[in-house]
Amino acid sequence: MNDDRPATDADALDIRYFDETRLRLLKELRKIIVGQQEVLDDLLIALVSRGHCLLVGVPGLAKTLVIGTLARALDLDFNRVQFTPDLMPTDIIGTDIIQEDPTTGKRAFQFLRGPIFANVVLADEINRTPPKTQAALLQAMQEYRVSTGGTTYELPLPFFVLATQNPIEQEGTYPLPEAQLDRFMFSLYMEYPSVDEEKEIVLTTTSALDPQIESVVSREDVARLQELVRRVPIADYVVEYAVNLASRSRPANEQAPDFVKRWVAWGAGPRASQYLVLGAKARAILHGRAHATPEDIQAIATRVLRHRILVNFSAEADGISSLDVVHRLIEAVDVPFRERRRQT
Repeated sequence: MNDDRPATDADALDIRYFDETRLRLLKELRKIIVGQQEVLDDLLIALVSRGHCLLVGVPGLAKTLVIGTLARALDLDFNRVQFTPDLMPTDIIGTDIIQEDPTTGKRAFQFLRGPIFANVVLADEINRTPPKTQAALLQAMQEYRVSTGGTTYELPLPFFVLATQNPIEQEGTYPLPEAQLDRFMFSLYMEYPSVDEEKEIVLTTTSALDPQIESVVSREDVARLQELVRRVPIADYVVEYAVNLASRSRPANEQAPDFVKRWVAWGAGPRASQYLVLGAKARAILHGRAHATPEDIQAIATRVLRHRILVNFSAEADGISSLDVVHRLIEAVDVPFRERRRQT
């Protein structure tokens, strides 16, 4: 496959359509959100890749505001769930209730749908609720359906879960198990704003300004963008590079670097390779290209891999985090095509 081929007319139209949709969305988000451009781009990449996102950041960085504003700019159903220690699975999924038919007087069970039956679901402070309730999201995030009372219910499409988590206040929290972390395409860490951005935030939020967010992206737009991402071509060697990054994060792999075998307890699974490829495709059209490249893989690798790599005690003793391991992996794993070209 030749990655330098010119885009066809259809490719060019699709890319222009994606760019126009992105600009409309960003215009609305910028009415309220200051900075956080990388986070906004990553949220858009996850949305069009049919993935879910975990947003991690200290209090006051507008994690919930970013998600809520994004939901308002999308013409999709939106529900927010505040996760608490007493939240039960039925509070998310729904429950069967007895309803009486007014005409016949007969009683029958009727399923009352929970807040998970929405296109965009905000799971606020997801680590505040026990594992039993966290697990209620597993089937929904993976299969887009839920089962209760022996009946399976399809969720509305598109379905996009955005969860927030506070990394510093751990008392009374329940860390997400690896099985649930793996359901999230991206783990996004929100940083403090710059001085200029914080000044703009303060001026905006302490004034009488009340910007109104309009829904500018329809359900049909989202569906078309998701289909477009799947059609973006990607060369075999780029796919091989994505697979190599994920597989060499596993200490049992003979080709894993020495630092992986020394510091990693568990590496990333095959879902990481899938999300690396999908994210690379979405990032390519985000930057106006009709094909994905190794640079696209590298650009999203930290967000895809950091929460899928579990470091061991030796790494913690050496002050090494999963993010450090990902950065070293990117440096250590060569792009297959370039390696073959050097040999010839």
